[in-house]
Amino acid sequence: MRLVDKVVLVTGGSQGIGRAIAVRFAAEGAKVAVAGLGKEGLEETAAYITDLGSQAIAIEADVRYRADVDRMVDDTLREWGRIDVLVNNAGVNRTAPFLEITEEDWDWHLDINLKGTFLVSQRAAKEMVKQGNGGSIIQMSSVNGLSAEADQAHYNASKGGINLLAMSMAVELAPHGIRVNSLCPGFIETQLTKPLIDNPTAIAEYLKTIPMKRVGQPEDIASAALFMASDESRYMTGHCMVIDGGQLIKLS
Repeated sequence: MRLVDKVVLVTGGSQGIGRAIAVRFAAEGAKVAVAGLGKEGLEETAAYITDLGSQAIAIEADVRYRADVDRMVDDTLREWGRIDVLVNNAGVNRTAPFLEITEEDWDWHLDINLKGTFLVSQRAAKEMVKQGNGGSIIQMSSVNGLSAEADQAHYNASKGGINLLAMSMAVELAPHGIRVNSLCPGFIETQLTKPLIDNPTAIAEYLKTIPMKRVGQPEDIASAALFMASDESRYMTGHCMVIDGGQLIKLS
């Protein structure tokens, strides 16, 4: 097992990619704090992990607010005394044409996706520096952070910002032994993508843009996150890893 006794904090862990990462990390020996919104979903994830014989706690917190972030980190430290790995997975996406994006929608995307990532990263990184044992911070970006998609200017901007934030953090935190990398998933089966997946005509057309001709699964992203969290990636930092079935190279 690759994460034995490591303490991991996963935001956005109530469902989808966040839940898959939390479960996979726990199976590799980690103690997992599952955080975010949706108390029922968070507790379901934590209960599933404990049923498997691993340790987990659920923490309801909104990453937009520093007070919530501080409480989330403090609860994790109170339970296990440290944080070795952070996965910033909390995020939102609501499509709209550029000319119709409201200021409220813009702020909602940037506050959760980018500001939230900054707030959690900064607090967790401070703890990792104090601990003096290094660590791994994984930012959940998207192929949209590398290539623009119509009707998602606010989402694209937030994910592009996450990639540059990760690179900036990587430069400054490397002397402390803290690695910072981004995951850039393509089209993954989650609640957000379910309406398109459930439309046979629409999904058949969309799959034409993916060379591997299938929708990605949350477990595909969890496997990449595990590599980033483990010592197998010990010489990798400031990297944006694309997991998209080849979609980005075809679009380019």
